Amino acid sequence: MSLISFLIALAFVVLAQGASVGQDERLRYDNYSVYKVKFETQEQRSFLKKFVEDRDNFRLWQETKDELHLMISPGAFSEFESQIQKTNVSAKVFIGNVQELIDSEDEANLKASRDGSFGWTKYNSLAEIYEWLDGILATYPTITESFVLGQSYEGRTIRGIKISYKANNPGVFIESNIHAREWITSATATWLINEFLTSTDELVRNLAENHDWYIVPVLNVDGFVYTHEKDRMWRKTRQPSDISTCVGVDPNRNYDSHWMESNGASSNPCAEDYGGPNPFSEPEIQAMADYVSSNKDKINVLLAFHSYSQLLLSPYGHTDEEFPPNFDDLMEVAKAYADAVESLPYGTTYRYGSSAGVLYFATGATIDWAYNEQGVEISYTIEFRDTGRYGFILPPVHIIPNAEEALVGIAALIDKCQELGYLELK
Repeated sequence: MSLISFLIALAFVVLAQGASVGQDERLRYDNYSVYKVKFETQEQRSFLKKFVEDRDNFRLWQETKDELHLMISPGAFSEFESQIQKTNVSAKVFIGNVQELIDSEDEANLKASRDGSFGWTKYNSLAEIYEWLDGILATYPTITESFVLGQSYEGRTIRGIKISYKANNPGVFIESNIHAREWITSATATWLINEFLTSTDELVRNLAENHDWYIVPVLNVDGFVYTHEKDRMWRKTRQPSDISTCVGVDPNRNYDSHWMESNGASSNPCAEDYGGPNPFSEPEIQAMADYVSSNKDKINVLLAFHSYSQLLLSPYGHTDEEFPPNFDDLMEVAKAYADAVESLPYGTTYRYGSSAGVLYFATGATIDWAYNEQGVEISYTIEFRDTGRYGFILPPVHIIPNAEEALVGIAALIDKCQELGYLELK
């Protein structure tokens, strides 16, 4: 059986053998597994990427220069293994049952929610995050300021908070949860907000009070709500397509910076990395772009929080043959982050490099747009924990350790930026 025939056949049986969902129920992933598949050639990579065209049976979780992480439905296991044996690639399962991880996460969230308080022993919903933000703004009215990027496709407000202790500070912008299923990002962003306002630690006080912080806890609000209410594994926005029954665009491929170049995004509306029908087709990304553009003279550093892989990625995403003029500085700053994180007792290691150099071509991303089009010379994607044991379903017990790593990493990153002269007022 050819690969294409195999995919077509599977489309007819997925509802019987794979994920299931009722009208008012969350999608389940019983006996879905995640495989780590190593390849050596571009032909092998192209072959493997064809699997994810059948989204009901295959989801791409992660991709590097020589490896894909694929989530596979139970009905597709045997034929998948048969197909990859013909291509001489190696595949190893590292998550045996995705639903078990989701159930454990749900149980931990439920247990932590019983006292009704907001905290970082669970993953909070958008409504909980926004209610908590309202409390923060009321408690610290002279230090914090609410800002609104705009409205999502489904009409939700995309909110941010500015923390500023004094005038004439350099600015740091943090974007979080642009990909809906990456819950550790908004959990880390809210923890940082709390630390900047409440910590008495000297390092934190210096970091908080000598920089202005612009933090968007959840950018992809529609997708984030959908992950809580319907499909934990959803990545994209929720705007329907005019040319397909598939819904949503990869918002981190939708900026107008080398959009759709170098095979850095897919033109298939069903793909997880679909770049959209045109740049800024997603109202969330247009809103983000408008806000950053109007405030770019106040922003010295932009950090985009993602998961997973433990990476610091700098521009460029459209080529691995050219590098930004300040690439050496970008690597020095990234090294400072990685070294600081590794020095903690957890011993977590981060790799760093350009997006195209370390991972793959990725065009239309936040950091490239900020760097190329807005002149933000220090711009990184930070891929948080882990490297695949849990992937996107990182247990809540990791929230505070991950956030602590982010804090010391960002402190070291900012210190190095100061040393290299990137925090001068524009």
